[in-house]
Amino acid sequence: MMDQSKSANSKAPAAMSSERVMSVDALRGFDMLWIAGGGPLVMEFFKLFANPLPPWLGRHFDHVEWEGFVGWDLIMPLFLFIVGAAMPFSFGKRLARGESRGTIYRKVIYRVVVLWVLGMIAQGHLLAFDLSNLQLYSNTLQAIAAGYLISAIALVELPVRWQAALTGALLVVFWALMAFVPVPGYGAGVFTPDGNLAMWIDEALLGRFRDGTNYTWIFSSLGFAATVLIGVLSGHLLRSQLPGRRKALLLTAAGFGCLLAGWLWGFAFPIIKHIWTSSMVLWSGGWCLLLLALFYWLIDVLGYRRWAFPFTVIGMNAIVAYMAPDIIPFSQISNTLFGGLAKHLGMFGNFLVAFGTFGVLWLGVYHLYRRRIFIRI
Repeated sequence: MMDQSKSANSKAPAAMSSERVMSVDALRGFDMLWIAGGGPLVMEFFKLFANPLPPWLGRHFDHVEWEGFVGWDLIMPLFLFIVGAAMPFSFGKRLARGESRGTIYRKVIYRVVVLWVLGMIAQGHLLAFDLSNLQLYSNTLQAIAAGYLISAIALVELPVRWQAALTGALLVVFWALMAFVPVPGYGAGVFTPDGNLAMWIDEALLGRFRDGTNYTWIFSSLGFAATVLIGVLSGHLLRSQLPGRRKALLLTAAGFGCLLAGWLWGFAFPIIKHIWTSSMVLWSGGWCLLLLALFYWLIDVLGYRRWAFPFTVIGMNAIVAYMAPDIIPFSQISNTLFGGLAKHLGMFGNFLVAFGTFGVLWLGVYHLYRRRIFIRI
């Protein structure tokens, strides 16, 4: 059994206070808004003023086909980043309670298994009970599970400086193997959808249980872990006893630093979200850090919290907001309630239906929030 008090003091800064960092919940909810129907709602709102949307705006509401990065591509990295940012708080509480390694790791394995199963339900066709259509690794929740597992081990076993070193090592190792290990029939350093090493590994190991897209998962788990660890490092900063303004400034500086590093690395190792390249980790991590700095500055430093309440409601029950659209047909409910009226409202009709789709889900999580019911894994 490890010395808990020694671990807590040597591996993470002491918590500033027992107060919850509301900006983390709000930023999680902001991210979930786009996943849970907020994307179509915002797009239909913009269309009230410009329909069709101008290309420079419309391109941010869909993923890039391969190389490059737009606003919609930030949703998944931000989700992983926020998971990491919350980890020093939750692990710090466990260490403060004197929990043993075994207890902590049992909880970690439980979370990984549950996230994996939920990912298979959401996108892996698990509930279809059709082996020929089953996908083993194909979902954001499973990427979180992989990144969370590696980050949890780092939190328990390594001091903060070595957690930072591990983050860099994961990025360098992923780049080196992608750049120098030859793929049969393609050679080394190929970053096309069919010729990259990460895709070859997925096809070799997952076979017919692969999802059939040009997204990669198994080898890309190194990048998933690096994204979560960037969040972990930001969580350590938030837990520190530094003044709030100083924390916001450091998050901002780190964000711009990651953006610069990702942009420069992108010339040699392109920014490709589909395979979670190291340059993409840094580029997306930079935006995540800047968003956290903004939310932290407004909410926890300046105390402006009311504007973020709709996000906080979602963020406090993020797993419910993520899974609910795969179980409950919110768009059909909205069409039933508002579809008839929408036919008579012209350009406002689509906005009303989109508003209803997201609104029904939000009211559901608000009901849980009011009753202080928070579903966590």
